[in-house]
Amino acid sequence: MTNWKCSNCGYELEAKAPPEKCPSCKKPCEFLDNSCYTPDCQSTGKDQRIK
Repeated sequence: MTNWKCSNCGYELEAKAPPEKCPSCKKPCEFLDNSCYTPDCQSTGKDQRIK
């Protein structure tokens, strides 16, 4: 599964693909992949540098 973050309100969810509208702000927005791909964020599974 991939961690996704709403570029509008910051809502985060785990799914295979991002939804068309954010479940939180109800707006169509760009979802950013904030999954961890480096060893420094393995404990959380999320890359906190993605804002």
